[in-house]
Amino acid sequence: MRTLLVLAVALCGLTTAQSGLTLYIPLDNRPPNWLPCTWNLVICPPAELYKGQSGADPSQLAEWLSQNSGSTLVVSLDALIYGGLVQSRNSDISVAEAQGRMAPALAWKARTGGRVLAFGVIPRAPDSKNRARNLEVLRSLTPDSGFDYVEVAWDDALPGSPAIAEAATLSVFTRPGADEVGQVLLLRALHPGLRVKVLYDNPQAARQVVRYDGIPLQESIARILKSAAAQQVESKPDLVLVAYTGPDPRQGLLTILRGLREGRVAIADIARVNRGDTPLMKYLLGTKQFSQLASYSAWGTPSNNIGTALAQGGLFLGDPIRRTEVLARAWFEYLWGEIGRPWVRARFPEPLTNEAARYVLKRLQEEPTPVLGLGKLELTGLQVPWHRSFEAYFEWGWQNAGYLP
Repeated sequence: MRTLLVLAVALCGLTTAQSGLTLYIPLDNRPPNWLPCTWNLVICPPAELYKGQSGADPSQLAEWLSQNSGSTLVVSLDALIYGGLVQSRNSDISVAEAQGRMAPALAWKARTGGRVLAFGVIPRAPDSKNRARNLEVLRSLTPDSGFDYVEVAWDDALPGSPAIAEAATLSVFTRPGADEVGQVLLLRALHPGLRVKVLYDNPQAARQVVRYDGIPLQESIARILKSAAAQQVESKPDLVLVAYTGPDPRQGLLTILRGLREGRVAIADIARVNRGDTPLMKYLLGTKQFSQLASYSAWGTPSNNIGTALAQGGLFLGDPIRRTEVLARAWFEYLWGEIGRPWVRARFPEPLTNEAARYVLKRLQEEPTPVLGLGKLELTGLQVPWHRSFEAYFEWGWQNAGYLP
């Protein structure tokens, strides 16, 4: 990554259509947003510009943008305007100032000739302090606002949330989600046209309204596929997306095996929220199918998991090493939801300290780890970037490294 950052500086001032680089400004530095910065696919702002729950300084992000060139920019407007998702909920800036802070992205487009894919977020209720301001800013985004593509996601639409009704007043594409949008738009930017077949372990669940999304599951999936510029197909897919809703893990495994007969499978495990389904994972490990997957996601809400599984599965279909690393991260996210998060919550108050992180790391190292394509997983480090129990960063190595199936 350091090499890519040096290269980005060297290319400053060149025409982006010639450089071929993709720049990415994440929503914040929580794992689902920042992970693409670790994949050697994109150029990101320096990590030190993101200050955890304090967010980023929009002026510093704008300055970084003015100094770098590329062929494509995927940008979180909430980061560029407010400094991040949390800041978008409590910032006191005016509509005019907020609209003005989008100008650096358009200036970058004018300077470089590159394309800009931008996304905003309708904040979840009731957390947003200046909801009317946020909505007015989002309404200024139109198909003619200068971006090559723009969409708005609504965050955590629980019953009673005004988010879906607010989204209907916008003139740009909208869908459920938030923290996975950056990954999905990178799939759109880097691999548009992905052919995706969708399978459900329970076909009846496709028509049911999904908690946190506020719309039927099949509509959520259709919108996320559109966000990724992917095609939903019935035959000859590049990727099979399995929406696992439970509660029968045997049926889930049969659905996955059916998908594997047609191609790599990306699993969106949405049986529970913010954690995976233990019986399904046991089946996947016991039958040695987990290592054959394109991706697996269970860390967030349904749209978070659908978008993450789709993006990671699509981006690394042809890269067995990166695909295996993606599965390693997914495994540790699963382990964190099942054991790490409840264990640390029962023992340590928030904000979590480095001592708490060391203790939970030791606890997780007691758990058996799977053998994947590069060897047997070995957890070597853990950080809690926002000093809370919801998310964690993991470091790992491989015992008997070098094996690929």
